[in-house]
Amino acid sequence: MMRMHRNLVFAVWDGLDQIFNENAYADKVVEKLLRRDKRWGSRDRGFIAETVYDMVRYRRLYAEIAGVSAPYSRQDLGRMFAVWAILRGHTLPDWKEFAGTPERRIKGRFDALQESRAVRESVPDWLDALGAESLGEAVWDRELRALNQQAEVVLRVNRLKASPEQVRESLSEAGFETAPISGYPDALRLLERANVFGSEAFRSGWFEIQDASSQRVAPLLAPEPGMRVIDTCAGAGGKSLHLAALMENKGQILALDIYANKLRELKKRAKRAGAFNIETRPIESSKTLKRLAGSADRVLIDAPCSGLGVLRRNPDAKWKLRPEFVEELTRTQAELLNSYSQLLKPGGKLVYATCSILPGENEQQVARFLDSGAGQAFRLEEEHRILACESGFDGFYLALLNHTG
Repeated sequence: MMRMHRNLVFAVWDGLDQIFNENAYADKVVEKLLRRDKRWGSRDRGFIAETVYDMVRYRRLYAEIAGVSAPYSRQDLGRMFAVWAILRGHTLPDWKEFAGTPERRIKGRFDALQESRAVRESVPDWLDALGAESLGEAVWDRELRALNQQAEVVLRVNRLKASPEQVRESLSEAGFETAPISGYPDALRLLERANVFGSEAFRSGWFEIQDASSQRVAPLLAPEPGMRVIDTCAGAGGKSLHLAALMENKGQILALDIYANKLRELKKRAKRAGAFNIETRPIESSKTLKRLAGSADRVLIDAPCSGLGVLRRNPDAKWKLRPEFVEELTRTQAELLNSYSQLLKPGGKLVYATCSILPGENEQQVARFLDSGAGQAFRLEEEHRILACESGFDGFYLALLNHTG
């Protein structure tokens, strides 16, 4: 059990203030916090990152037990921290901020609140109701529990530059132990959480950080060297880089996105990875798509979604989501399927993927497309709903469609 230091605890409170009260993104806040003091070692940084994420994950539960509500004052954050510490078995330091903390009452409140799933698993009531309605009570119960676990760090080996064995050996020499994951040929899991970005293997482009579920997307598309593949919502390019490796750098990957800044990041990552067959193109108007109609052997639509499948790594997302935003997303997804499917040649393959677990964004979305005019030329070959409670990895959905026209 680590001894608590004021500068570390207060850094946690500063981070929570920004995340809870200013609606800042947890990952960006933590990244900045960890650079605050050069004297902090890996254990110190680990305490800050893991405590912030755990308190974001269980924000509703800790706030209810502490008897506080948003916006949270410094004193409120201190009370929530005390709840976290007691429930995690830590001894509170003898500071004035923690004087009179009612340990027995905290444990009693925790037990009493176990009856309410929305409070116990710390989600908004509307999201709890939507999940239960969409997946059924029993599955949603298990999935929500799984999505509140800390995500493992999974690497994807970049076979353009290295083999899994070479990456394992290089990281081991640098003090990072990894293990392969059965059924995921390019994946390695870190046996202990660590920052591997400073390693020689990462700087040399030998691997990327990519969850195992996400690593199933590019292989399902079955791209072959020499093909033209369009990644329509490429973002910073995790899937484009995987496609480049599967295509052995032969052929063309056209990475499209409406956000040019994300594509600039993709260019940097592609250079490090030695992926030379990726061309980035911002979508500036409908003309960009018209010029590409019927030109692709493969199309990937990694659609914008609620992100409910990746709450393990983005726990603050559940507090940023709104019911109307989920409805808006489903309309956007339908539009993207309709327009981007037209980029495919007859005989080509399309993968529609989301990191959501809601059927409304997934199976139902694909079924609606197949019933539409644009979907008449397509046939569903296979679909996969990946749940965190079953796979141990992120929640995901993948559908493979064939253009039969």
